[in-house]
Amino acid sequence: MRNSVADVPVNSIRCRGLLFDLDGVLVDSTPAVARVWAWWANEHGFNADEVVQQAHGRPSMATIRELLPDGDHEAENHEVERREIEDIEDVTALPGALQLLEALPLDRWAIVTSCTRRLAEVRIGAAKLPRPKYLVTSNDVSRGKPDPEPYLKGARILAVPAQECVVFEDAPAGIRAGKAAGARVVALRTTASDAELEEAGADWIVNDCSELYVDPSRSGEEFLLLRRRTK
Repeated sequence: MRNSVADVPVNSIRCRGLLFDLDGVLVDSTPAVARVWAWWANEHGFNADEVVQQAHGRPSMATIRELLPDGDHEAENHEVERREIEDIEDVTALPGALQLLEALPLDRWAIVTSCTRRLAEVRIGAAKLPRPKYLVTSNDVSRGKPDPEPYLKGARILAVPAQECVVFEDAPAGIRAGKAAGARVVALRTTASDAELEEAGADWIVNDCSELYVDPSRSGEEFLLLRRRTK
């Protein structure tokens, strides 16, 4: 199969699998994430804004280990997870997320998130998104983003080479993970600046999933991901 963007119409990518990050791509959980990590930062005397930025798009355990090398990592991580699971009042689906997922065959997409499985399932439910057939979480990998392991595992679950997948990300760490896996990456402007997204290697940059759709005539083994024309 040809994989070059030049092989397909302008504003199109031919692919066989789609791998979605969760927070900042399908779900808006930014206020909840910021509240929990700001609380944690204040508890330990760190700068809250810096911790929130550092934690986004990465497994919570990775942030905790870096900032508290001598701490009780399991206990800290459990408390962060507990607070994030409880804080779902304003967790909602991002524009276009529901429509895009509903247009895809269930066996052609997966969610690949740095959340724990419990937290991911809670946020998917709170946002009223379709329950994925395939879900890769921090519980399923030994190395989180920006390591390519999560997206390589997602591609394997779909039984599609990563080079024939499209990754959807909002965080530079996730973009780097997708590119390192060999996938093409669509970045959303929900978290980072265009300059940060470009530096990380994004192939496309869009506002949200409402700018994207799948060519229904190609659903199945191979299809086209297209960008809507914007004014």
